[in-house]
Amino acid sequence: MKIKSLKTAKNLSRKKVFLRIDFNVPLKKGRVVEDYKIRAGLETIKFLLNKNCRLIIATHLGEPGGRALTKYSTKPVAAQLKKLLGRSVKFIPQVSGPKVQAAVAKMKPGEIIFLENLRFKSGELDNDPRFAQELASLADVYVGDALGVSHRRQASLEAIKNYLPVYAGLLMEKELIAWQRVIKPKKPLVVILGGSKISTKAPLVARLYGLASQIIIGGALANNFFKFRRQEIGQSLYDQGSNKDVKPFFSDSKLKSKIILPVDVVVKTKTGQAVLRKIGEVQKTDCILDIGPASISLFASFIKKAQTIIWNGPMGKFEETSFKHGTLAVARLVASRATGPAYGLVGGGETVAALELSKMAEYVDWVSTAGGAMLTYLSGGAMPGLTKIVSR
Repeated sequence: MKIKSLKTAKNLSRKKVFLRIDFNVPLKKGRVVEDYKIRAGLETIKFLLNKNCRLIIATHLGEPGGRALTKYSTKPVAAQLKKLLGRSVKFIPQVSGPKVQAAVAKMKPGEIIFLENLRFKSGELDNDPRFAQELASLADVYVGDALGVSHRRQASLEAIKNYLPVYAGLLMEKELIAWQRVIKPKKPLVVILGGSKISTKAPLVARLYGLASQIIIGGALANNFFKFRRQEIGQSLYDQGSNKDVKPFFSDSKLKSKIILPVDVVVKTKTGQAVLRKIGEVQKTDCILDIGPASISLFASFIKKAQTIIWNGPMGKFEETSFKHGTLAVARLVASRATGPAYGLVGGGETVAALELSKMAEYVDWVSTAGGAMLTYLSGGAMPGLTKIVSR
């Protein structure tokens, strides 16, 4: 894999740089409530500022569907960036057009302009070349640091690169090196998958099961497997029509032997109580929201022997105190094995949030800002956002 690194770019001084970053962070009442992605992007921003660039920063936020919706404005994101940098960040309440062009024309070296939400424009979502050209006309250089959405075919991620010199941002470069390391892992490789959507996780399993020693399945993802085996899951979350994705796991005897499922779970009963149940004892009125202690012990027996670990997806509804214990236990197990005995890669917004909650993030080799994109890349899927930046 060859990465066209920003560190190789020459003559950046005074250049106008269009930095496509992924600052898709949670907001509440017009304020950023979790800024991990913003902090992760600071290295690239500071690098460009030290090169005396004129910096135009653009991101998406949420799913406004091509409409200018106030609740998805990136203004609070710009304000948080200003706070973290300790310097001026000029927010422009448009994505493109005369006001943006006029503001860019007045920029001095070392100044930052932050654009409104790219997804306020349908041209972004349609990968429209005309919209891409309009964005490209603002700058001399394109820097891609939005790896978390690089599996999307959108104008600021793909089409724009037809009109400007392109480079990978420093975060993107580090992320890709970390991802590549687990594609050629030191064995045993243990893959831990949680969350819900089996359709997004199945391709990863298909790609890695030959390399993996165990594939641990938890969270709502496991419910799809129980459902396929006609085991009661009560009112628990699962994917309708998931049998087609689960069936291959059971038709391949080698793959079946690698799949490790929970043996006990914590459910919420119809009266709202948290109750421990063995698999096979779940009631029709129960809702599975966590893995139990026997499952934690089982998973630990494999994690403690791993040389490489990939974790994507929580083991349950960790946001609720009664159902956080399984996810936090896995977080601590991964962290205790990583950064030394094993190489640990953790990715996905909820997974990162759980790891932060465990206070163990610093002990994991790489905590990725990407979730779906990481799964797509590791699964061998198309990554339009990496064209002209990476060659495999």
